[in-house]
Amino acid sequence: MSNSEHLATVMVNAFIDAVDRGVDLVPVVADSTSTAKISPFIKKFPDRLVNVGIAEQTLVGAAAGLAIGGKIAVTCNAAPFLISRANEQIKVDICYNNTNVKLFGLNAGASYGPLASTHHSIDDISVLRGFGNIEIYAPSSPLECRQIIDYALEHIGPVYIRLDGKALPELHDDDYRFTPGNIDVLRKGTDVALVAMGSTVHEIVEAATQLAQAGIEASVISVPSIRPCNTTQLLELLKQHKAVVSVEEHNVNGGVGSLVAEVLAEAGCGIPLRRLGIPDGQYAIAADRASTRARHEIDAAGVVKNATALCQAQR
Repeated sequence: MSNSEHLATVMVNAFIDAVDRGVDLVPVVADSTSTAKISPFIKKFPDRLVNVGIAEQTLVGAAAGLAIGGKIAVTCNAAPFLISRANEQIKVDICYNNTNVKLFGLNAGASYGPLASTHHSIDDISVLRGFGNIEIYAPSSPLECRQIIDYALEHIGPVYIRLDGKALPELHDDDYRFTPGNIDVLRKGTDVALVAMGSTVHEIVEAATQLAQAGIEASVISVPSIRPCNTTQLLELLKQHKAVVSVEEHNVNGGVGSLVAEVLAEAGCGIPLRRLGIPDGQYAIAADRASTRARHEIDAAGVVKNATALCQAQR
């Protein structure tokens, strides 16, 4: 285990190492050099950065052009602006035309806190799950993030990587190996399965510890690979429990909660499911991260409350 590290820093270090080993990588930013924490890359490779200014549609179009020209194009800017403002360009220029662009959605979820709904990205996964031909990942720790990025730079085709805006502690041992599609089981229990993606995995890790103290054994299941996803593996894991709680800093529709619901429903599996996230028809509140998660019950305390109630209902 290691200390906390910002995932944007992990991203930039991965880029530097990639260029050092001969990858023809070109980051494209939309006046987002600070958000991307990309100064170390610029210092070492000043001629490799393309800054299009505050113009996300141009950002994606330029990245597509670079990819067509043989470069490994990576976009680095805030998730809410990347997905909302460049929606059509992502669909057409990247996904439909199968261009080799890696989209990094920085400061995802409610990372921007008090800046409110214009700056919150609580629909990025649902939007991109609706698009064809793009792989979607949401790392929960620095080591997993680095392995996902290294994979993405080698993979030929569109990729979206959702990155949280805060430093995250390490959850994995050094021998952890990310595999696209695989489900990551961090703790095994028999009463309730806690399922999350990205930074909310840390909330369910803490929640599982608290539930154990109350006599409820919870599994901690991380879904870093949204597409592809080994749904057979996920279903087999879920079926070992009496109830399931999904947790995400995202709208309850279209994210990991929807993925879990689809897996259970399509298998005809009647295990009770409670989806925690931003409720249907609402936006995340304008507040600091802790207050936002507490309000929407996607912090450890909220998970414990809902998991306990769900388990008690099954007795």
